[in-house]
Amino acid sequence: MKTLILTIAAGAVLAAQTAPTLTLEEAEQIALQNHPRVTAAKLRTAAAQEAVKQTRAAYQPQVSALMSASAAEHGTLNGAGQLQPQSLYSRTAAGFAVNQLAYDFGRTRSLTQAAESRVAAQNERGNAVRLEVRLRLRDAFFRTLQAQTQLKALNENVAMRRLTLKQVAALAKSNLRSTLDVSFAELNVAEAELALTRAENEVRASEVDLVAAMGFSDARRYSLASPLDPPPLAASPDGIVATALANRPELAASKMDIQALRRTADNERRQLLPNISLIGVGGYFGPRAKGIHPSYGAAGVNVSIPVLTGGLFTSRRDEATLKAEAETQQLRELEISVSRDVRLAWVEANNAWQRLELTAKVLEQALRTLKLAQARYDLGLASIVELSQAQLSRTNGEVEAAAARYAYLRARNVLDFQTGVMP
Repeated sequence: MKTLILTIAAGAVLAAQTAPTLTLEEAEQIALQNHPRVTAAKLRTAAAQEAVKQTRAAYQPQVSALMSASAAEHGTLNGAGQLQPQSLYSRTAAGFAVNQLAYDFGRTRSLTQAAESRVAAQNERGNAVRLEVRLRLRDAFFRTLQAQTQLKALNENVAMRRLTLKQVAALAKSNLRSTLDVSFAELNVAEAELALTRAENEVRASEVDLVAAMGFSDARRYSLASPLDPPPLAASPDGIVATALANRPELAASKMDIQALRRTADNERRQLLPNISLIGVGGYFGPRAKGIHPSYGAAGVNVSIPVLTGGLFTSRRDEATLKAEAETQQLRELEISVSRDVRLAWVEANNAWQRLELTAKVLEQALRTLKLAQARYDLGLASIVELSQAQLSRTNGEVEAAAARYAYLRARNVLDFQTGVMP
């Protein structure tokens, strides 16, 4: 068992010496550049931008190249079927056709604005994804730091208890301490070594989560740099709620979706208006029947006026309007949810801050108690049980102090996420 503990401790020390140092800012930058969810969000935004280009294409001339050939019976002027009578001339021809939108009473503009709103909504969803990636990264980072700090405290506890065992064993050989004290000291060492193995397992598990949060699938180890403490917590969550309602990307995305639906409804309303376009054709004939001019060309204006559509466009307009109203109600629900989540996160962060102050006092008292118990034991005024209890209290105090500090950092991390503004 001792060999196993020594191997684990040596491996942890070696890993700490060889692992590269990683700050929280560096870890976030790696995650934002490497995480597949962030990349997927960027691609979705780029895809939405292509939809804007597609709607704007209606403003540009639509040009088609044309080629045709026909062979007709000599002297034929009339016919029935797929070929029109004027097509019953033997000829080959190549040319082009142009269609240019002249005026559509704002339909294309409405479609373009709706597409732009969807791009803005998708971009806000991308911001939400980046916030979530940073939230998980920071949580894994703080949990790993907590596990590493607790592992260090438990390593010191093992070393302290081994030293106590060595001293008690030497005193027992001189008949200054009983064999019962030696047995208690050996038990304390075994318990400390057991706690150390558990802590090492927690460190490795948290490191796996951290590497995954950074977007890697392989095994990596880092020596983490402890971040600075966050600024003081606000005395009331009211101001934080207002900030969240103004900055949460999910709310902004919902507002953009509502705007897109309303512009879609406006477009459907404009579908009932005329559509005016300019058209033109031109080209040259190749081998052809006699009497056909070698070139051709024509231009005109096309006006399309919907008369009866079976209520299609009206129904589409009503559908988009109803969806916009439904999205508005969902936005209200989301605002209520955001307000609730921010207030709960503030309560949790405030409670974590209070625990942080209390654990600091407990640790300070445990250190004084251990110093006094060690002095009493050295003078023969206290038993090994009293000393071991003081050592345990000191170790537990260090472990709880580390847990409280990083629990507060994680709670502030959640609060920043709920606010929508992560420093």
